[in-house]
Amino acid sequence: MLDFVQMIVSGVAVGSSYALMGLAMVIIYKTSEVPNFAQGEMALISSFFAMMLLTSFNLPVYTSFFCALCFAVVLGCFLEFAVLRRAKEPNILGMIVITIGLEMVLLGIVSWKFGAEHKTMPFPISPYDAYMIGGIFISKLEALTLAVALFLMIVLFFFFKYSRLGLAMKATQQNPIAARIVGIRTNRILMMTWGISSLVGACAGLLISPTLMHPYMMWDPMLKGFAAAVMGGMTSLPGAVIAAYLLGIIENLFGGYISIEFKSVVAFVIIVIVLCFKPSGLFAKHYVKKV
Repeated sequence: MLDFVQMIVSGVAVGSSYALMGLAMVIIYKTSEVPNFAQGEMALISSFFAMMLLTSFNLPVYTSFFCALCFAVVLGCFLEFAVLRRAKEPNILGMIVITIGLEMVLLGIVSWKFGAEHKTMPFPISPYDAYMIGGIFISKLEALTLAVALFLMIVLFFFFKYSRLGLAMKATQQNPIAARIVGIRTNRILMMTWGISSLVGACAGLLISPTLMHPYMMWDPMLKGFAAAVMGGMTSLPGAVIAAYLLGIIENLFGGYISIEFKSVVAFVIIVIVLCFKPSGLFAKHYVKKV
């Protein structure tokens, strides 16, 4: 029984990093209806930027992390302004291909600048320090990741529901032409959306980097975050987070009781099943657009 509870707790812990990436994916999709497959590499380059400030410029940890988050916001805004906005006659498929291209470019930059070998990110919390509650272990880093994921979910939920900028983002997603008619600067909204999404993704990257830092470290969290977003609903922030935790738990139980080799396949089997029965996801409302 204790082993079962430990696997549940570990599943929730690993689901937190999926939740952060899922949140980042949903933020962009809620505004543009385009999944951003460069999300992981945007977080990757922001994390390596923080490490560069720490190791090459000897800046304090918190200063380096703050600068990395600012860099992430600027990066997201720049990519939307310089690349996505310049696409001629954009369509969803074309935009997806562009984000995949950006993913490869950012990955190439990180590999060229920092090399392919594994590195260690200096972090104020050791990934090996843990809390023990009733015989159940959870690392301090996992607890911090869980707290950050829940905090960002709550902040973003209220941001989209009550702030003027959040409402403008929702209006831009629902009808860009009508949004422009009522005075919403949709291009600026899209740029800010990419900046916010990049910030959330960078939080995930910084929290993952103490245990795993190399050019491909964000592939698995990004794919699992995307799977969680699809499973929960690409327009539902709470849905993406809940689905990420469910995914982490199911994946952990599958690895513990059935097969560790096929553990990573579980996420994609789940989203295929969900899409067959509920195409909009478990927690999102399904809208039919009329023309």
